[in-house]
Amino acid sequence: MASLLEGSGFEVIDLGADVPPEKFIEAVREKGAQIVCLSALLTVTMPSMKTTIEALKRAGVREQVRVLVGGAPVTQQYADDIGADGYGESATNAVAMARRMCGVK
Repeated sequence: MASLLEGSGFEVIDLGADVPPEKFIEAVREKGAQIVCLSALLTVTMPSMKTTIEALKRAGVREQVRVLVGGAPVTQQYADDIGADGYGESATNAVAMARRMCGVK
């Protein structure tokens, strides 16, 4: 997804896989990120999305960013349940959602 976002004109800060919430908080604070994208490939990694959103709230930066989630096991219902701002059914769909979130046509 990072390459699709970059191809659409977004500056991407790829934090990698299995990233602790503190790294997202740091990136939001230091880089001024507008969107945090979280992806899960397995159901066992999905709870970390909720943990990250909760950590963003505790750190006082949740209102500064939109959180977009996706990945094979993720659903719109799960995105709603954890308080994500958007859900990308596919990488292409996620890029379109990111563009809308940032007001890019």
